[in-house]
Order: sequence, then structure tokens, then C-alpha cells
Amino acid sequence: MKITPGKRKGLEAVSDQRGVIAAAAMDQRGSLRSAIAKERGIDKKAVTREMMAEFKEAVVRVLTPYASAILLDPEYGLSAAKQRAKNAGLLLAYEKSGYDNTRPGRLPDLLDHYSVRRLVAAGADCIKILLYYTPFDPREINETKHAWVERIGAECAAADVPFFLELVGYEEGVDEKGIEFARKKPECVIESMREFSKPEYGVDVLKVEVPVNMAFVKGARPCKGESVYTREEAKEHFRRAAGVARKPFIYLSAGVSNETFSDTLDLAAESGVNFSGVLCGRATWKDAIPVYAKRGIQALEDWLADQGVKNIKNVNGRLTAAKPWFTFYGAASAAALS
Repeated sequence: MKITPGKRKGLEAVSDQRGVIAAAAMDQRGSLRSAIAKERGIDKKAVTREMMAEFKEAVVRVLTPYASAILLDPEYGLSAAKQRAKNAGLLLAYEKSGYDNTRPGRLPDLLDHYSVRRLVAAGADCIKILLYYTPFDPREINETKHAWVERIGAECAAADVPFFLELVGYEEGVDEKGIEFARKKPECVIESMREFSKPEYGVDVLKVEVPVNMAFVKGARPCKGESVYTREEAKEHFRRAAGVARKPFIYLSAGVSNETFSDTLDLAAESGVNFSGVLCGRATWKDAIPVYAKRGIQALEDWLADQGVKNIKNVNGRLTAAKPWFTFYGAASAAALS
């Protein structure tokens, strides 16, 4: 297996010395604005561009010394990108925040004033796209999404830059955090990973949810009542999902607490799956939002330097079980792929 020089360079830039991706995510836009507004008791339109950038800059400044990379958005995050630690590579998001809610299927869209070429010119080592996806949607909806991803993959190939595809499962009319979706989540994750491992999409790294909801794993700390899977069944779902992947994959934190995400990574380690790291956002810094909203930038930086650093170190400590991305291709080093 060989990869192009640009793709190899980009993947090395966002990995640690071992070849594991220990990345932080700070590309939230609409959800971050809404959360700051709620905690400050103001309309979200009153959350200014400067406030968004200030929050992102603080997160990047304080946490990137402990991360192999940072994921940002070009709308509010470019000033923050300049403040990242030298050890941290840069992923930039290419999709608009949210999705089209005027049509079924949670169809995505790209940023109006950016292309892959422009994101690379802005400093991106890798390009990230978020796609809401379920294999159970009507064929015409998923064909639209398949073609969309193919176009982005081709654009990344033309620019010779790695393409990270973030997959988030859903079902219309169902609470994705509830027990009904928990029963369907393993197949949703597994079939999504199977589909986008296909070469026609040009994906280099799959950024995926874990295939279970930890709130319904019997005996797990987040499980407070009814369960859907035993611990052994949950581990088997991890293995089945890993088994269909034909690309390196990393786990996203999906907005859970730091404790829950740590437990999740422990379960992945017990499962023995060959995940290549994480791209972890809110599990590291979401509890800082009320601190910033109510007490300002200095209080935010103090919180990040204390609890934020503890959170990211807690996640990093679970990555001893992760495998370097290049071993997915049977290589002993990234250089061996050239």
C-alpha cells in the first residue's frame, strides 16, 4: 500500500510521534453560540463573532500543547489556528454548521466561500466533513449523500490533502440518545463504516461514533437503568464495526462527559479493536462554557489550565491501546508507505 506524499504529510502532521491521532475538536459553531447565549441569558444573535473567536482561541492556546492536532472551522477559528502549539497539526471543517431542515435526510452543505484549495491555503493539514448518515434512509437520500462525499473526496485528491469523514448516525423522529435508537445504533455505525470505506469516496480517515450508547451498557457507569447490551455484547459490537473498516478510524466524543468518554475508550481497549485515536471536543471543554459566559475570558483560561488539561490528559491516557494509522496498511512507519 502506498499513499501520495501530500496525504502522508498531512496525516503525519496531525498524529503524535507514535502515529496515533490525539486530536482536539473546536469546530462547533451554532451549538457553541447557543450554549454561550443560554448560559449568559441572552439571545444567541447577541453572541458576537469576537466572543466565538475568543473562546476558541483560549481553548487552542491552553489545550493544544497536549494534542497532536486541533480541528477548527474557518468561520471563527482561523485566529485561533495561529495560536496553536507547534506540535499540533490543523484540521479545518469544510461543511456548514447544522443541516438543511427544510427537506428530509439532514442533507449537508459546504461553506459558501471556501474550497479545499482555499482551506489548504489557510493552513489546513487535513480536511474534515461531517455527514449525518443512516443506512436505513431511503435510497434517493443516501445516493445524494454518496455523490456529495465522492465530490469532496475527488477535491481532496486533487489537492493531495487527507480527507477525514465524520459520520453521525440518526433516525428522523427518534431520540438519538434514547433506548430505541440505542438498539439500532450498532448496525447504523457498522453499515456506515462499511459504506464509506469504499475506495470511490476517497476517504483517508473515518471519524466515527462508537457503535453502542454507553448509557445502555449493563454495568457501565453511565447506565442508570434499563440496558440494551451486556458488556460482552458491547465489545462484540466494537469488534464488528472495526472488522468492516477498510480505512483507519478514530472515535469522536459525541458530546458525552469526559468520564463517559474515558469509559468508552476503556471498553474499546478491552475489545482489542485497531482504532487509531480520537478527535475529542466537548468531552474536554464543554463544562467551560458557563465559566466563560458568566465570568469571562480569564476565568475560562484558568478553568482550561486546570480541569481542561486534566480532561485531555485523561483521554490521552486511554490512547495507549490505539494503533498508529499507518499500521492499518500493514506498514511499520509512515515512511514505508511512500
